[in-house]
Amino acid sequence: MPTLKDIAQHVGVSISTVSRVINNDSSRHISPETRSKIWRAAKDLGYEVSESSRPPAAAKSPRKPATAVRQVGCIVSVPQNKYNHPYFSPILAGIEKKLAELNCALAYVLTMEEIQGESAMRKQVQDTRLDGIIIVEGIQPDMYESIKRQVPVVVGIDISDPTVPVISYDRVQAAKSAVRHLLDQGHTRIAFIGGAGLTGDMEREKRFRGYKYAMQEAGLEIDPNWVINAGWDVNVSYERMTALLAASGKNRPTAVFAASDMMAISAMRAAAERGLAIPQDIAFVGLDNIEISQYTSPPLTTIHIPKTEIGMMAAKVLVDQIEGANPLPFKLLMPFELLVRQSSVARSPVRS
Repeated sequence: MPTLKDIAQHVGVSISTVSRVINNDSSRHISPETRSKIWRAAKDLGYEVSESSRPPAAAKSPRKPATAVRQVGCIVSVPQNKYNHPYFSPILAGIEKKLAELNCALAYVLTMEEIQGESAMRKQVQDTRLDGIIIVEGIQPDMYESIKRQVPVVVGIDISDPTVPVISYDRVQAAKSAVRHLLDQGHTRIAFIGGAGLTGDMEREKRFRGYKYAMQEAGLEIDPNWVINAGWDVNVSYERMTALLAASGKNRPTAVFAASDMMAISAMRAAAERGLAIPQDIAFVGLDNIEISQYTSPPLTTIHIPKTEIGMMAAKVLVDQIEGANPLPFKLLMPFELLVRQSSVARSPVRS
C-alpha cells in the first residue's frame, strides 16, 4: 500500500507538504500547482483518501484559463508618494509596463505606511487572491515571511533573500565608482551622506561600505564627523550639511558622496547658501540619476541606475516563475554607469 513518503518521492516534495495537502491543512502556503500534483500522484499510486480529506473543488483545477489576467501585487519600501517618488516611480512604471505586455494586471501598490499592522497587510493580500508579488526593497521580516506564506510567487528588487529571485545592482561597486571619481579629481577629504536602512547599522549599508572601501584602498582615513546618517531624509541632509560646512579649514570636506541624488541636491543647497562654489570649493556626486539631477545648478554628477529596466525585469522574472520557469532562485545584477557632470569636475586641481 502506498504511503505519504511514496507520494512525496513521486512529486519531489517533503512528506510534511504531502501531509498538509492530504489533510487540507492551510496553515502554510502551498501553490495550487503543487497541490494538484500531490492529489494526482495519490490517485495514480492508489493511495486511499478518506472522504473528509478529498481535495476541495478549487484544488481539482487550480490553473486559471489561458486568457485570464494574472493579478500581481507590489509593496514598496517608501513611506508615501509612491507614484511621485523620483527613484521608485520609474521602477513601478517598468513593472506596470511589462506586466501589461504579459497579460497581467498590477492589482495594487502598497507603501510601508499602508501595510502597517500584519492584519491589514494580510487582508490586502488574501482579498486580492494574488498570483505573485514584487517586493521593492526591504520590509519588516515578520511581514515579509507572512507574505511568502500567502502568495505563490515572490520576486524581490534590492532585497536580501537567497530563496527568491532578486533583481538588483551592485550597490557597493556603484558607491566605490562614485568615490573613485572624486579621488581621481584630487580629493582626499570626502564626506558621506546616506542612511542606515532597516538594520539601523550604517556599517551594513552597502553604499556606505562602498565609500569606506574606496577610501581605505586609497589609504585615506575617514573622519567620523564627515559621515552623515540622514536617514534618507532630504531635510536632515540639508541641516547636517549646513552644520558641517560651518567648520573651517581642514575640518571641512572638499567633496561629498551622497548615496542618493535627493540628498546630494539638498546638501548642494546648503553649500550654495554658505557661498561656496561648486565644484571649486566643494564637489558633489550622487547616486540614482533621477531626472532632476541633470537640471541642478551645476548639473549633478551621479551614478545612473536603470530603474525602469529593473522594474521590467522583475515583472518578467515574476511571470516566468508563475509559469514554472527558472525553478531555482537567483540574483540578477543590472549594470550601472558613472555620469560625469559639472558638480564634480574642477578646472584646476583640488587643494587638499
